[in-house]
Amino acid sequence: MSHHPRIPNAPIPFNRPSVGHEELASIQSAIESGRISGSGPNTQVCESWLQDRMGTARALLTHSCSGALEMVGILLDLGAGDEVIMPSYTFVSTANSVALRGATPVFCDIRVDTLNIDETKIEALITARTRAICVVHYAGVSCEMDTILAIADRHDLIVIEDSAQGYLATYKGRPLGTMGQFGTISFHATKNISCGQGGALLMNDPDYIERAQMVLEKGTNQRDFERGSIDHYTWCNTGSSFLLGELAAACLKVQLQRAAALTTDRIAKWKYYHQSLKALSETGRIRRPVVPPQCVHNGHIYHVLIDLTHKRDQVLSALNAKGIEASFHFVPLHTSPFGKQVGQTRSRMNVTTDVAARIIRLPMHHDLSLQQIEYISETLTNIVESY
Repeated sequence: MSHHPRIPNAPIPFNRPSVGHEELASIQSAIESGRISGSGPNTQVCESWLQDRMGTARALLTHSCSGALEMVGILLDLGAGDEVIMPSYTFVSTANSVALRGATPVFCDIRVDTLNIDETKIEALITARTRAICVVHYAGVSCEMDTILAIADRHDLIVIEDSAQGYLATYKGRPLGTMGQFGTISFHATKNISCGQGGALLMNDPDYIERAQMVLEKGTNQRDFERGSIDHYTWCNTGSSFLLGELAAACLKVQLQRAAALTTDRIAKWKYYHQSLKALSETGRIRRPVVPPQCVHNGHIYHVLIDLTHKRDQVLSALNAKGIEASFHFVPLHTSPFGKQVGQTRSRMNVTTDVAARIIRLPMHHDLSLQQIEYISETLTNIVESY
């Protein structure tokens, strides 16, 4: 592309939550009801919505996806000597949920195509101490779940799906977060569906439900008390304050109703990026995202891998100078100070290291226009071709 598009008057933000008047009205209604702490009517609506549409045995709203992952650590009674296999290319919460219990995150390399945990490298990391495999569905594109579930089955391991980015994405028709024993979702401001801060724990194994409700309520049997099945509630188990407040749940209730439309819009923008960057990818200067045929993604992230590792930061700076708020992504946990201290890396992490140094995430949100995507794509092309 030879022509140089005009720099926009205001920077194109990397992310912008799509919340408006309906959410505001719902929050106001919750305030007027006087019931604003957790586990109220809005929470119940959201939990039922998730259960009905995802087909999970029980959904519990939490204050964050991090909180949902921490609940799993408690429910599994993870402790010193236990190991959980996970990708190094993920957010710190995935590993924190294990480290908080005194257990050891064991880092696995990722696939070069989807940037998900490499299912062919999991089995070599399993020891007598391994309790679970925690997969992370990067960018709402599913891991190779059939293979992973079969490995877990063979070795009698729990599967945790960190589906922070995966709401409304599927693998062979199954919603992400509903295939392992546990799934976790994020409703953080950076996600497709947001209530500012929020998350959900999906329990696909009914055996954990009763205890999970106690863990959610600081280790008490408060939910039984609220249902009238007991006359007082008391401390029964380990727990913490994992509840989502009712004001956030009131916002989330509206977002869930809008979720299908927001996702459709996002996928259309993702496809427009994909088409706009086709020519550049054919020159080998970038690699576009890869979505396997059995996966339906949700348009959460549009990323490219540039062919120049040592130039990635310059490309990001150049994009920012042109009014485009692009970003890199995770710093691999196996290279982080605390990851080295509490985690274990027993295999080569070549793909993780390479991807982390070459990835660029482009702006993606509801307010992004097709004209802006065109501008971003042309600008990226010009910058990359200039090196």
